[in-house]
Amino acid sequence: MDAVREYYRTIDSHAYDDLAELLAPDFIHYRPDRTIEGREAFVAFMREKRPMKDTTHEITAVYEADGGVAVRGRLLDGDGEGLFDFIDCFEFEDGDVAAVHTYTR
Repeated sequence: MDAVREYYRTIDSHAYDDLAELLAPDFIHYRPDRTIEGREAFVAFMREKRPMKDTTHEITAVYEADGGVAVRGRLLDGDGEGLFDFIDCFEFEDGDVAAVHTYTR
Protein backbone atom coordinates (compact mmCIF):
# COMPACT_ATOMS: atom_id res chain seq x y z
CA MET A 1 0.00 0.00 0.00
CA ASP A 2 1.48 3.30 -1.14
CA ALA A 3 0.08 5.41 1.72
CA VAL A 4 1.78 3.20 4.29
CA ARG A 5 5.19 3.34 2.63
CA GLU A 6 4.76 7.10 2.20
CA TYR A 7 3.95 7.40 5.93
CA TYR A 8 7.37 5.99 6.86
CA ARG A 9 9.17 7.94 4.12
CA THR A 10 7.77 11.24 5.37
CA ILE A 11 8.73 10.52 8.98
CA ASP A 12 12.23 9.29 8.11
CA SER A 13 12.93 12.24 5.78
CA HIS A 14 11.32 14.85 8.09
CA ALA A 15 8.77 15.77 5.38
CA TYR A 16 6.17 16.85 7.93
CA ASP A 17 3.91 18.78 5.52
CA ASP A 18 3.68 15.64 3.37
CA LEU A 19 2.99 13.57 6.50
CA ALA A 20 0.09 15.86 7.43
CA GLU A 21 -1.45 15.35 3.97
CA LEU A 22 -1.59 11.58 4.54
CA LEU A 23 -3.47 11.81 7.84
CA ALA A 24 -7.16 12.28 8.59
CA PRO A 25 -7.88 15.41 10.68
CA ASP A 26 -8.91 13.24 13.65
CA PHE A 27 -5.93 10.87 13.28
CA ILE A 28 -4.97 8.91 16.41
CA HIS A 29 -1.64 7.20 17.11
CA TYR A 30 -1.77 4.57 19.83
CA ARG A 31 1.78 3.96 21.12
CA PRO A 32 2.98 1.85 24.03
CA ASP A 33 3.98 5.01 25.93
CA ARG A 34 1.14 7.42 24.96
CA THR A 35 -1.80 8.15 22.71
CA ILE A 36 -1.55 11.15 20.38
CA GLU A 37 -4.89 12.51 19.17
CA GLY A 38 -5.26 14.77 16.15
CA ARG A 39 -3.25 15.28 12.97
CA GLU A 40 -1.67 18.54 14.15
CA ALA A 41 -0.67 17.07 17.52
CA PHE A 42 0.93 14.04 15.85
CA VAL A 43 2.86 16.09 13.30
CA ALA A 44 4.04 18.46 16.06
CA PHE A 45 5.20 15.47 18.12
CA MET A 46 7.14 14.04 15.17
CA ARG A 47 8.65 17.43 14.36
CA GLU A 48 9.51 18.65 17.87
CA LYS A 49 9.00 16.17 20.69
CA ARG A 50 9.95 12.64 19.71
CA PRO A 51 12.94 11.32 21.61
CA MET A 52 15.01 10.35 18.53
CA LYS A 53 14.65 12.01 15.14
CA ASP A 54 17.63 10.49 13.32
CA THR A 55 15.95 7.14 12.69
CA THR A 56 14.86 4.96 9.79
CA HIS A 57 12.02 2.49 9.58
CA GLU A 58 13.09 -0.80 7.99
CA ILE A 59 9.98 -2.57 6.72
CA THR A 60 10.23 -6.36 6.60
CA ALA A 61 6.62 -7.31 5.79
CA VAL A 62 3.31 -5.70 4.84
CA TYR A 63 -0.03 -7.48 5.32
CA GLU A 64 -3.39 -6.28 3.98
CA ALA A 65 -6.75 -7.56 5.26
CA ASP A 66 -10.26 -6.23 5.80
CA GLY A 67 -9.39 -2.70 4.66
CA GLY A 68 -6.47 -2.37 7.07
CA VAL A 69 -2.73 -2.83 6.77
CA ALA A 70 -0.23 -4.26 9.24
CA VAL A 71 3.48 -3.56 8.89
CA ARG A 72 6.29 -5.46 10.56
CA GLY A 73 9.69 -3.84 10.81
CA ARG A 74 12.58 -2.47 12.83
CA LEU A 75 13.45 1.05 13.88
CA LEU A 76 17.11 1.82 13.16
CA ASP A 77 19.20 4.59 14.70
CA GLY A 78 21.34 7.02 12.70
CA ASP A 79 24.16 4.45 12.51
CA GLY A 80 21.85 1.74 11.16
CA GLU A 81 21.75 -0.18 14.43
CA GLY A 82 18.45 -1.78 15.41
CA LEU A 83 16.62 -0.09 18.28
CA PHE A 84 13.51 -2.27 18.44
CA ASP A 85 11.08 -4.34 16.39
CA PHE A 86 7.59 -3.02 15.76
CA ILE A 87 4.24 -3.87 14.26
CA ASP A 88 2.05 -0.99 13.11
CA CYS A 89 -1.62 -1.60 12.33
CA PHE A 90 -3.14 1.06 10.06
CA GLU A 91 -6.78 2.05 9.78
CA PHE A 92 -8.06 4.19 6.90
CA GLU A 93 -10.92 6.63 6.43
CA ASP A 94 -11.78 7.97 2.96
CA GLY A 95 -8.25 7.12 1.78
CA ASP A 96 -6.53 8.93 4.67
CA VAL A 97 -4.64 7.25 7.50
CA ALA A 98 -7.14 7.47 10.38
CA ALA A 99 -5.25 5.57 13.07
CA VAL A 100 -2.04 3.68 13.73
CA HIS A 101 -1.68 1.18 16.56
CA THR A 102 2.02 0.58 17.31
CA TYR A 103 3.24 -2.52 19.12
CA THR A 104 6.91 -2.84 20.05
CA ARG A 105 9.22 -5.50 21.38
